[in-house]
Amino acid sequence: MNERIRVREQVTLSDDWFTLNKVTFDFQRKNGVWETHSREAYDRGNGATVLLHNPATDTVILTRQFRLPTFVNGNPSGMLIETCAGLLDDEHPDAAIIRETEEETGYQLAAVEKVMEAYMSPGSVTERLFFYLAEYSADTKRQAGGGIEDEEIEVLELPLPQALAMVATGEIQDGKTIMLLQHLRLKQLTS
Repeated sequence: MNERIRVREQVTLSDDWFTLNKVTFDFQRKNGVWETHSREAYDRGNGATVLLHNPATDTVILTRQFRLPTFVNGNPSGMLIETCAGLLDDEHPDAAIIRETEEETGYQLAAVEKVMEAYMSPGSVTERLFFYLAEYSADTKRQAGGGIEDEEIEVLELPLPQALAMVATGEIQDGKTIMLLQHLRLKQLTS
């Protein structure tokens, strides 16, 4: 552990949807002086996300669903276009994203390619996200998709150039989706 950090106290402020903790800690600055800080950290677990790409048609599979935080922060419809994603739920990231892909999109994946890991909002959220690319085709479609239980997920198939243009116009504003679309485009350019 980091010798410049000493946790004094951790208090659970909320344990409803996920867990919000208030952590009081001492932090030693570069000059050797110790300071006490208090921060809140939202713990929702780690997750995985995948961009499905059909190389024969140069299309991608994305999803659209309502996201309350975007709605309360100015997104008039609250709808967000995203890559397929979900929490790990104690699974290995590879297994979790294969499961999520079939639930959300209806496509059954034979393999996924891990491309990176990232903390998406490290100032307040503990989640580490595992990023993947995977190939799909009409032959890998097994069901309608749309999610499970109370999820209402619309599955979109778009030409990659159109999806990239939607980033430029602001129609796609989700960070993980932008990262994977750009990653795929760069991979194509360097191949």
